[in-house]
Amino acid sequence: MTYPDLVDLEQETAGRDESFMRIAIEAAREAEKHDDVPIGAVIVQGDRALAVAGNRREVDLDPTAHAELIAIREASAVLGGWRLPDTTLYVTLEPCAMCAGAIVLARIPRVVFGASDPKAGAAGSIMNVLDDPALNHRPTVESGLLAAECGDLLRQFFAARRT
Repeated sequence: MTYPDLVDLEQETAGRDESFMRIAIEAAREAEKHDDVPIGAVIVQGDRALAVAGNRREVDLDPTAHAELIAIREASAVLGGWRLPDTTLYVTLEPCAMCAGAIVLARIPRVVFGASDPKAGAAGSIMNVLDDPALNHRPTVESGLLAAECGDLLRQFFAARRT
């Protein structure tokens, strides 16, 4: 592969990542419509979205109804197994410890998130479950994709509730 081919491949991947993160942002906006914290997630295999979800804690009255967990369950159903090989999880906010644990258990090989979470982030902010050498799976993690847009959703959501 020549150098220009590598540049084209990187640009294609970056554009693909941004497209899927925009789908996650739309799922976050849908979650906000039912008063859930606007967090969205998409699980992709190849060019196919296996699952798209937003938070549903308020609607389902379930503290575990985080976007990532819902997407993992849906993608597992689509693939017919609990392992999610050759997938990427796109999520608008850095996963918490619960979601990071589920990511490890599902063997998701790549995680891309938007905004960091300095209060509960488990992919490097307050702890790093996704890179813990004691665990049997460590996905590749990329952070900061559309971080300003993802963070703005959350800031606006919480600002509206403080007034």
